[in-house]
Amino acid sequence: MPNPPAPTSAGELAGVLQAAATAAPAWAATAEPERAHVLEAASDALTSATDDLVAAADGETALGETRLRGEVARTTGQLRMFADVIRRGEHLDAIISEGDQAAGRPDIRRMSIPVGPVAVFSASNFPFAFSVAGGDTASALAAGCPVVVKAHEGHPLTSRLTTDVLSEAFAAAGAPTGVFATVYGLDAGRELVAAPAIKAAGFTGSLRGGKALMEIAQSRPEPIPFYGELGSINPVIVLPDAARTRAAEIAEGYVGSLTLGVGQFCTNPGLLFVPQSDGLLDAIATAASAATGGTMLNERIHDGYEQAVQDSHWRELDQLGRGSAGAERWPAEPEVRHVTLEQFRAGRQTLAQERFGPAGLVVTYESIPELMQVLPTLPGSLTATVHASDGEIGLLPELEAVLRNRAGRLIFNGWPTGVAVVWAMEHGGPWPATTAPWTTSVGATAIRRWLVPVAYQDWPDAALPAALRRANPLGFPRTVQPS
Repeated sequence: MPNPPAPTSAGELAGVLQAAATAAPAWAATAEPERAHVLEAASDALTSATDDLVAAADGETALGETRLRGEVARTTGQLRMFADVIRRGEHLDAIISEGDQAAGRPDIRRMSIPVGPVAVFSASNFPFAFSVAGGDTASALAAGCPVVVKAHEGHPLTSRLTTDVLSEAFAAAGAPTGVFATVYGLDAGRELVAAPAIKAAGFTGSLRGGKALMEIAQSRPEPIPFYGELGSINPVIVLPDAARTRAAEIAEGYVGSLTLGVGQFCTNPGLLFVPQSDGLLDAIATAASAATGGTMLNERIHDGYEQAVQDSHWRELDQLGRGSAGAERWPAEPEVRHVTLEQFRAGRQTLAQERFGPAGLVVTYESIPELMQVLPTLPGSLTATVHASDGEIGLLPELEAVLRNRAGRLIFNGWPTGVAVVWAMEHGGPWPATTAPWTTSVGATAIRRWLVPVAYQDWPDAALPAALRRANPLGFPRTVQPS
C-alpha cells in the first residue's frame, strides 16, 4: 500500500489559498450551463474510477465493497443533482422590483451570488458522500465557489485518489486552475478556517472538533459562516396503540436501524420513547439480544464507543438486551438500556448525549401529557420520528408543534437511518445537530449556504448579471413586483 499523503505545509497551503482566490472571480462568472457541464464531467470521471476508489476505501475502512459502491453512486448522483439545480436557476432567488420614476421609486433587482472560496471538512463515516467529492463540495462548486477540502485522517489514500480523479476531470472540462484542491493534516485544517481567503466553511464530525473550528471561524478579524453538523440523538416516539398492535415490527425496525452501519450514522435512533408496555419492551430485548454488531470504522471511533458504553452513568442503567460483536477487529456489541421518563428527566444532561455506535436508550412513559412535558427539553436533532396507529393520527398536530422545533426532518412510521438525496431533503436541525438550523447539507437547497444576496439599484441593464437583465437571456425563474 502506498504511503499516505504528508501533512500540508504552511507554504503549500498558502499556494492553494492563493490559487483559490485567483480562481474565484472566473468560476463565479462561469455561466450556469457551463458550470453544470463541469460537475457532470466530474461525476463521469468518478464513475469510471469506481473500482479503484472502492478498492482504496475498502483498504482504509471497514465498510465493505457493497456499501462503498453504493456510496460512490450517491456521490456521483449528488454532482448530477446540483448540475440540474443550477441549470434551472431557482437557486439565484432572482427578485425584481420595477422602478417607477414618476413615483420616485428606484428599480431594484436582487439575486444571490457566490460567497467566495469555501473550506470543506471531510467526515470519517462517509469516505465519498461526505468527503472530498461529497455534498458540500458539489453544492459549493455548483454555487460558483472554489473549494479547498481538508481530508479526513481516517482515509487519506482514498482522499488523494479522489482528488486526483476530480482534478483531472476539472482541468479537462475547462474549469479554472485553483477551483479545487485538497489539504492534509490537523494543522492545515485549523489554518484553513483562519485564512482570510476562505469565506465560509462546511464541517461534518464531532461536537468537540466542530466547536473548536467554529470558534476559529467566529474569532477571525472577518468572521465567516461555519456550517457544522455535530451530533444527533434522533428521538423516536411510539404511541400506545402502535406499541400494542405492532410490537414485534417496531422492535425489529428499531434494532435494525440502531445497528445499521454498526450504528455509525448521524441519523442513528439513539433515543426511543415507548409507553410502559411489557410486550414491546420484551420484543426490543429479544431483538437487541439477537443483534450482531461488526467492525467499526477505525480504532479511534471504536475507542470512543467503548468509552461511552463503559461510562458509569450508562452501565448503571437497566440493560434490556445486548447482542454479539460479530467481529474481531474494532468490535462493537449492540446494546439497549432502559430508564423511566422520570429517571430520564432527572439525568437528561447525561442520558441525552450521542453515543456514536449501536447503543440505544429506551425511555418508558406513563401518559402522553407526561411525555409532552419532556419532549421540548430534548437537544436538537437531525430527525424525529413518530410511530402511531390510524386511530392516533389526531395526536400528530400536538407532537408536530413540538418536534418541528427540535429536528429538521419529521418521519412517520419509519426509521431515520438513510437520507434520500432528493431536492426536498432537510438534513439539518437545532444545536447540537448543526450550527445553522436554517440550512441543510443534503438536498437542492444545500447550495444556499454558499450564496449571499446582492441588490442592484438603478443599475444599467447591460451591466447587470444575466439573471436580472430585462431580456432574461438564460430564462431563469424570477419574482417580479411590477411598477
